[in-house]
Amino acid sequence: MIPIRHTLPRHHAPVVNRALVFLNVAVFVALLFLGQRTEMLINSLGYIPARFLNPAAYGYDRFEVAMTLVASLFLHGGVVHLFGNMIYLWVFGGVVEDVLGHTRYLLFFIVCGVVGSLAHTVLFPRSPVPSIGASGSIAGILGAFLVLRPRARIVTLFPLVVYWAMAEIRAVIFLPIWFAMQFFNGFMALAAAARTQEVVGIAWWAHIGGFLFGAAVGVGVKLARRPASS
Repeated sequence: MIPIRHTLPRHHAPVVNRALVFLNVAVFVALLFLGQRTEMLINSLGYIPARFLNPAAYGYDRFEVAMTLVASLFLHGGVVHLFGNMIYLWVFGGVVEDVLGHTRYLLFFIVCGVVGSLAHTVLFPRSPVPSIGASGSIAGILGAFLVLRPRARIVTLFPLVVYWAMAEIRAVIFLPIWFAMQFFNGFMALAAAARTQEVVGIAWWAHIGGFLFGAAVGVGVKLARRPASS
């Protein structure tokens, strides 16, 4: 399922969300010009659970490994990885920014990514594989969107075998399906990594952790606004 746009009216320009999309694309383009140094940069700035728990073994200090929690959110491993993340961020992020406000939305984006990475660490504490991308942050945005705007319609593209179909799907249907896919893949990753930590490629549990945290924040926002509206 590829989201194209939502049908909600826009109240404020999503300047922070647009800046985040631009920054992620700009960093990716910059990495293309680094050539062989790109892999070294990803290993340095990517988030590695084993390094986070034991920074001295990698020649890092606590502050340096903590910074990779944020820096890794702006690194992507390929065009498909970047496009998949940015299309979801572009479609869903502006609505959450409209509700939270610019500054709180930026903080929310970062915290969701950090929470997602920590959730990944709980399941794979010895993984030496760098985790990169804004997936945990975007998952948090999707969780908040589901709680805050469940009735929103999402114009969705379905790449079928013979042709491409397009339809409007309510967020309350679209987003739980997305989450179920992450949950299924997360358990498959656990089964595959039963005896080794090195098979972990996609940090599915970062998606799950980010989504649940974002949904919890969405619930908090709705509860905080209820007395004011009444």
